[in-house]
Amino acid sequence: MDVATKPDSVGVVRTLSYEIEQERLPFRLALGGEIKNVTIAYETYGKLSAARDNVILIVHALSGDAHVAGYHTAHDKRPGWWDFVVGPKKAIDTDRYFVVCSNILGGCSGSTGPSSLNPDTGKPYGILFPMITVKDMVFAQRLLLEHLGVERVLSVIGGSMGGMQALLWGIYFHDFVQSIVPCATTGRLSPQNIAFDEVGRFAIMADPNWRGGDYYSHKPPARGLATARMIGHITYLSKASMLEKFGRQPSIQMGKSWFEPSFSVEDYLHHQGTTFVERFDANSYLYITKAMDIFDFFKEWEEAPQHDWSKGPKVLIPAFSSDWLFPPEDSKALVKAFKRRGADISFIEVSSDYGHDAFLLEKSQLSPIIRDFLRYVQEED
Repeated sequence: MDVATKPDSVGVVRTLSYEIEQERLPFRLALGGEIKNVTIAYETYGKLSAARDNVILIVHALSGDAHVAGYHTAHDKRPGWWDFVVGPKKAIDTDRYFVVCSNILGGCSGSTGPSSLNPDTGKPYGILFPMITVKDMVFAQRLLLEHLGVERVLSVIGGSMGGMQALLWGIYFHDFVQSIVPCATTGRLSPQNIAFDEVGRFAIMADPNWRGGDYYSHKPPARGLATARMIGHITYLSKASMLEKFGRQPSIQMGKSWFEPSFSVEDYLHHQGTTFVERFDANSYLYITKAMDIFDFFKEWEEAPQHDWSKGPKVLIPAFSSDWLFPPEDSKALVKAFKRRGADISFIEVSSDYGHDAFLLEKSQLSPIIRDFLRYVQEED
């Protein structure tokens, strides 16, 4: 069957671009910098209702993009990164909801980031790109939704760094958002998380091809970025999932040298590193991981305008038992904070061996949780 005609798929979709209007520029950043021109890449699925009350914003994780569901061509081998959740009759039912997903500010999949042209130089920004925060990503998304004519959002849903964005939607745009679903996330990174990010950034900057971030007319720092991705992927899995998936199976390559891959887990990591380099920008990786490191939801919550959480938004926080990157304890800390504010808060710990990546893989368990919560939000509104 042609992927474009699968009955449970949104079919072939295309990525669109929104250029923030000149009267709204420059785009001022939380840490004091500014960007003169901003483009946000996005995709939409389903139709906006006449009442404009069926909007769901999906926000992606570190390496994600706007392509959350469907296919870009009829011959694509793989659909969008959360296709099992988004589509006709799925948990986020595109026959019922108008779904928006955008590539984050600072990204490299169509949105303005370090690889974009600096209007002052006519060359890619590189590390001249100003430092961004998760808050900046959210405020850029808010302008996109306004551009699309969205007057209220039924839910903002995201996992990992997407969950961080969902949390900030709740405190900065509480009157605009009916609910948030921060999934497999945390209110702030632990020192261990920051350490992993720093090792990844060090690998990129130690690559001689990084050239101080000015590599766009030269070979990219592929080995450094691949190494960063390999480190990251280890944190996304669990001991149990790695044992089941790889065990101590030998490498399919079995190189002549002892220091070429000997085990299948090494093949996997090399594959992840190589394919990541083909689609991601090293400087974006530096900026996005640093934005995650400095993210502190609890601090922002104290400094943001306060409101009555008993009147919304409603909150659902799913966590996964084997997630050691953002463990269930991190989610429980968020739950306690929301309860103290009087929020309508639901928490569920899903039993899974998939580790942090469970939010991208646990179709049978996660789908009904999201579906039921969205219906609850609509019924209670």
